[in-house]
Amino acid sequence: MSDKTAQSIWQRCIQLPGLNSRFMRSYALLLVMASVPLQTWAQQAAAPSQATANASSDETALLPGLVREPIALQITLPDGAKPHLEALVVRPDRAGRWPLVLMTPGTPRVAATGVGDRAPELLLNAAVAFAQRGYAAVIVLRRGFGHSDGPYAESGGPCRNPDYLSPGNASADDLLGALDSLRAQPWVDGQRVLLLGKSTGGLAVLAASARNPQGVVGVLDFAGGRGSNRPDSVCRPDQLIAAVEQYGSTAKIPSQWVWSENDHYFNPDLARQMLSAYTSHGVSAQLAVLPPFGDDGHELLYDAPAETWWPTVEPFLKTLNLPTQIVVQLPAPAALPQPAGLNEGCQERFALYGASRNEGKAFVIAAGGHCSNTLIERTPQEAAEHALAYCGSRWSECKVYALGQRVVQ
Repeated sequence: MSDKTAQSIWQRCIQLPGLNSRFMRSYALLLVMASVPLQTWAQQAAAPSQATANASSDETALLPGLVREPIALQITLPDGAKPHLEALVVRPDRAGRWPLVLMTPGTPRVAATGVGDRAPELLLNAAVAFAQRGYAAVIVLRRGFGHSDGPYAESGGPCRNPDYLSPGNASADDLLGALDSLRAQPWVDGQRVLLLGKSTGGLAVLAASARNPQGVVGVLDFAGGRGSNRPDSVCRPDQLIAAVEQYGSTAKIPSQWVWSENDHYFNPDLARQMLSAYTSHGVSAQLAVLPPFGDDGHELLYDAPAETWWPTVEPFLKTLNLPTQIVVQLPAPAALPQPAGLNEGCQERFALYGASRNEGKAFVIAAGGHCSNTLIERTPQEAAEHALAYCGSRWSECKVYALGQRVVQ
């Protein structure tokens, strides 16, 4: 397995299939409880709680010079409703008003079983890359995602006749409501705003930019689209193209689109058709197709190091007179001693674990050199619970080895 493929596979969530929905996590938990003696399970479940107080300080070690702060944003929707949206802020730890990059992630293919499991940390790597360069990066989960208030507002109807405009408009309502709330923050420069979205989040930022919100100077669309029902298949792509064209018919804000050659949600040919439709009314937009990444380049923004895509984004930011130079240098995270006896795959996993800058991570070891881990949870305790659950569904003698950037064994 190449380093890039390993990174694509391992750096995201549990790193083994099966924990991408609450149903599968619950199922794994039931298996654990059935296969591990009750006393052992109780001890392991308690261990993360006892260590969380120490691990919670890992944020300072992992992101020195940056603030990492979860917040709840109350927004106002066009109908007057005022839901709260879960958000995560990453910004320089110093006084000042920083250009805002408002970020939002994509949707699982089966949205009904996956949106509630979304965590802002999916986009933490990208947020850190911007914060290092002097931005206030705010990752926003739309209605129904993660801990945001519901209901989920982006259902698009049947595959034979999908509605792409309505979900896009609903997501745009969320993002523009979040933008209005963030303008009041003392660390936000409301006149220099970027909108950044991945997958359905990419379509969301195009929909938002169609309204030309004040202060938004540019849009970054990473593999934006909707309606991928299985790999290399999109429900009525002609209707997706038509929706994108409608957004482009009113948009005046320039955008940079970033794709990977092996995107199995929305392939580059479809991206080119969408771009042609989007720009047909005069708005400025350009597409960059990067080399293949991992097993599915659609995960580029989530999984790839920023160095993979930043050179494509940087020239666009310069045209907008936005910062591109690093102002907060981050040293390598403190090295962790590797557990003895890990198999080769788990050794790769542990190396990636140590390099992750998210405090919401845990590494669990098991008999026979096996392991499980998660890197994208909100807290070390949540990460440990999920990693223990998956480990116990497959192996025996599962123990938490590390929480955040600390060994707890």
